Amino acid sequence: MRSTAGGHGNLLAISDLHIGYAENRTLVEKMRPHTDDDWLLVAGDVSETVADIHWALETLSGRFRKVVWVPGNHELWTHPKDTVQLRGVARYEHLVAMCRELGVTTPEDPYPVWDGPGGPAVVAPLFLLYDYSFLPPGCATKDEGMAYAEGTGVICTDEHVLHPDPYPSREAWCRARVAETERRLAELPEDLPTVLVNHYPLDRHPTDVLRYPEFAMWCGTRLTADWHRRFRAQVMVYGHLHIPRTTHHEGVRFEEVSVGYPREWRPRPGPPDTLRHVLPMEVGTGDRGAAPGIGRDRGDTR
Repeated sequence: MRSTAGGHGNLLAISDLHIGYAENRTLVEKMRPHTDDDWLLVAGDVSETVADIHWALETLSGRFRKVVWVPGNHELWTHPKDTVQLRGVARYEHLVAMCRELGVTTPEDPYPVWDGPGGPAVVAPLFLLYDYSFLPPGCATKDEGMAYAEGTGVICTDEHVLHPDPYPSREAWCRARVAETERRLAELPEDLPTVLVNHYPLDRHPTDVLRYPEFAMWCGTRLTADWHRRFRAQVMVYGHLHIPRTTHHEGVRFEEVSVGYPREWRPRPGPPDTLRHVLPMEVGTGDRGAAPGIGRDRGDTR
């Protein structure tokens, strides 16, 4: 399981590159490691087409010592403009095979161990999906939550282009992924901490700042709410929300590492392509939280 990282590297992270936007593709073209020993965690939503995903991961894997990828919802879309029209599990397996050809680590591979500064720690890339259990206030079931969301006009595009085949539903696929991943994490050595990497946060608290809180239904599952404690996480790395920030929950650091869409990153003060330090932890890292009200615009298709 162990992969040496060298003595001076950094464990870095980024997500939600969305390189279908020309400006975001340019960001990837300019992206470079800080040292020859740097690893890069890519926490999903590279793009919607297999060709774009291949280009980005090939570009990054040629520059970083190791690239670790987890799928976001956009990679799993069967988009009309993509020449690869595979659905569900078949699409995911196609992407895993592509990553292996590129030397990119996926959730289906042995978990590597970061032995660089801040380590050792098991880097565990996860693919878990969501099960609609982050319900809007006052809603007790998925049907009630969907009805509420439809009333506000906030429905994720996943409902139309993220197919769960051969599972009967996205939540069934999520439950299967959670069960298998939980088994693998439970087998890890108890003396090693972890860096848990997933497109969605493992706990609901990061969704509290969403402008449209009903979108939380497409942002994770309650089944993983204690995983950061159970599986000894030093850091939980995620994306999806397009609200890059650091929070702490029950003593564990949660890092949202999204780039997001150009209209979102243009107003931010910092460079949009900044690679976030996961390990070693940056001195003075605190809550970089966005103010309440920052979040997705109505009709966003994340």
